[in-house]
Amino acid sequence: MPDTIPADSVGLVSPTTLHVDSPITLESGRSLPSYDLIYETYGELNANASNAVLICHALSGDHHAAGFHSMEEQKPGWWDTAIGPGKAVDTNQLFVVCLNNLGGCKGSTGPTSINPETGKEYGPDFPIVTVLDWVHSQVVLADHLNIKQWAAVVGGSLGGMQAMQWAISYPDRLRHVLIIAAAPKLSAQNIAFNEVARTAIKSDPDFHDGYYTEHQTIPRQGLGLARMLGHITYLSDEAMGEKFGRELRNDAINYGYDVEFQIESYLRYQSSSFVERFDANTYLLMTKALDYFDPAKEFNDDLAATVANIKARSLVISFTSDWRFSPARSHEIVDALLSAGKEVTYAEIEAHQGHDAFLMSIPRYIDIVKTYMQRVAIECKTS
Repeated sequence: MPDTIPADSVGLVSPTTLHVDSPITLESGRSLPSYDLIYETYGELNANASNAVLICHALSGDHHAAGFHSMEEQKPGWWDTAIGPGKAVDTNQLFVVCLNNLGGCKGSTGPTSINPETGKEYGPDFPIVTVLDWVHSQVVLADHLNIKQWAAVVGGSLGGMQAMQWAISYPDRLRHVLIIAAAPKLSAQNIAFNEVARTAIKSDPDFHDGYYTEHQTIPRQGLGLARMLGHITYLSDEAMGEKFGRELRNDAINYGYDVEFQIESYLRYQSSSFVERFDANTYLLMTKALDYFDPAKEFNDDLAATVANIKARSLVISFTSDWRFSPARSHEIVDALLSAGKEVTYAEIEAHQGHDAFLMSIPRYIDIVKTYMQRVAIECKTS
């Protein structure tokens, strides 16, 4: 952490855990008798609770979206570039909430939690959860916080899918929705990437059918390979070339199979650090939630009919070099909203960083989000 906390940081933050004693029935038909949701808040909720904003995280994200947990923490929350005093999501004006999704591994009930029926970790016995399940659980959190209507629900990638699901399923409970670098459903290619990642994890000899904790081990190789594959798809060819090119770690080629190129070293570092902080069963679960997301399925694959009941005004953002969720996928969402007569703003950001651009401080991107969220904040004062 910097020697002094930046003026535009939310500063030191502490998460809160909500324990829910009532059961939740999941789309799969299974249920959890009780569960925990861990979350963080930034800013102050106003008197009529009209200035609350929900931030939904992506596949490997969590509740720690901004600020620092301690003076020793090296990096702030995952969207600290956008959340804070005077930033795009201005905590001087807005009350921001971010939670670790059900099924996560950072404090909400998930595969690493204790199964009350067995006294052991759920592991692979934890039920599959979907984007709709997450939204239902987020409604429980909103009710706990006495938030009847979000000023905005915001998310990128898998978080953008949650934001979209909120607008579809609970049209009266949000006024704005920001869908960033997302898609109305995964393409076959994206499902294929996820299946390769899952196969890498499940093929690891230390996986033990998901009961690796009972064997005091972690499927490091498989989870590391899954992370490598994912990281490749999150970056563009241009971004990789600009950052690494064909640069060698040493001055000469060794004509062997050890790490020689800087990109190889980078991917191995990313994989080795990831396996120590993320759970393999959770990774399997999150990728399945991505695969299953398809709200139009309930509307005969008619996306315009799917969004017909949305009342929120929408901002949809895509990035030119994002080949995992290309601008064409955002166009599908925008076209459906327009066909349904909804108010929507669309921005396509020129960016070379690939899918990960939604996490980065790209000036035009941040400016657009800031301008839109200023409008949201002004409305909060009059609503």
